[in-house]
Amino acid sequence: MLRAALATALSCVAVVWASAPPKPLAILRPALHQYEDGPPVAPGTGFSTGESVFLSFLVSGYQVSEESQVNLVCHIEALDPQGVPLVEVIRQEVRTAVSPEDKDWTPIVRQSFVIPPLAPPGEYRILMAVEDRLASQEVKAELRFPVRGRQVAPSDTLVARNVRFLRGEDDLQPLQPPVYRPGNAVWVRFDIVGYKLGEKNRLQVSYGVSVLSPSGKTMYSEPQAAVEQGQSFYPKRYLPGTFSLNLSNNVRPGAYTILLTLRDEIGNQTVESRHEFTVE
Repeated sequence: MLRAALATALSCVAVVWASAPPKPLAILRPALHQYEDGPPVAPGTGFSTGESVFLSFLVSGYQVSEESQVNLVCHIEALDPQGVPLVEVIRQEVRTAVSPEDKDWTPIVRQSFVIPPLAPPGEYRILMAVEDRLASQEVKAELRFPVRGRQVAPSDTLVARNVRFLRGEDDLQPLQPPVYRPGNAVWVRFDIVGYKLGEKNRLQVSYGVSVLSPSGKTMYSEPQAAVEQGQSFYPKRYLPGTFSLNLSNNVRPGAYTILLTLRDEIGNQTVESRHEFTVE
């Protein structure tokens, strides 16, 4: 079945501890963490797709009103290598009262988000902006960090890429050549690309599977093996597919063919591809 998961978790918590001396508004010590309240990671430390990223930074130089009030607004964006937002922009107001005894303390802003599991590898950016409404000032900062993930080549038209035969469901290395014996399970993985996205990144993609004997006769057919539909904030640029077949103990040796039929309802596309494996 299609296995596509995309999940995002987002939070921005700002805690004001104290007022600061009248200095220019500044974002201090922006840092990334692998878990909440964890130590800052070293510059250049990579994350993986599907992993949570925790951000923190301090704000100094904000103004305190005569009523001992602070009024800050922070905006945080997380962007992939193409500049596509991973999640919606966070807008968090920091409005609180401070006392003279708190003059040496500073606000701290925290945010966490999940890198979409199907996002591409590359250099990602976090854009931070803080506005001091009392002083009519704004300051911006940026953090860059590498992300590891699968690189799947795009396509202008619907196609199955990276079709690979495996011995078991959790195997990472494909069989080369794909040779099985009677009674074995045949696992197949592939990536679907080239489908069209509708409004709000809506998609509707399905695939069917048929198995052809060495003579070309259809031995098994499932026209609607899996369906992926819906919408998401972050666009799904590819969809991973997987299925398995159980060979009977009396299957005859020979070259068999998997016939994949992909359908893209939004883009009105249908395409077939053939992939051979051998039974010895």
